[in-house]
Amino acid sequence: MANSQEKIALYNLADLKHTSDDAIPNYLNSLRFKQSHKLTDVRLALGYSAFAVAAACFLWDYHYGFQSTKYLTAAAVAIYTLLNGALTLWIWLAEHGTVYVGTAPSGETLRITTSTRKNVPQYDIEIEIRAKGATKAHTIKISRSFTGWFDAAGHLVAAPLQSVFATAVPCIGLLDPKRRP
Repeated sequence: MANSQEKIALYNLADLKHTSDDAIPNYLNSLRFKQSHKLTDVRLALGYSAFAVAAACFLWDYHYGFQSTKYLTAAAVAIYTLLNGALTLWIWLAEHGTVYVGTAPSGETLRITTSTRKNVPQYDIEIEIRAKGATKAHTIKISRSFTGWFDAAGHLVAAPLQSVFATAVPCIGLLDPKRRP
């Protein structure tokens, strides 16, 4: 993976985080990790279900008028509220900053969550590794400055970010030995 073509503003912490987050799945998938899309699938199902309820409510009202559909509209509003509440809880509690869930060819499962603190240009990474067949996970926490993998022009330089993962996580380092020191 070479430098990214997209230039971002180095003073925009959200852009730095999102660009770094986007580079993680690209790197791990290139190492033959199998990415799990369960978190995204549930998010999409809840979001599209809420939209379908709202669209159906609009069509009922448009076709039959409000007076004859007001009880259906009330039910649709309640269902829509429940679905969006479930979506919000899913994002806060289940996803909670997760940018990658995947399985290494050797069977270990990785869950990578990232975060930043307001006005602090540090990328906080938490990697939960569960060995194949294990019930307990091992957690690795890493905190690095974004300047380690963004050049002065605002381009992502992938190799230093990849080295952070290959050095800290054994199952990644085994698959990408050239990134380890």
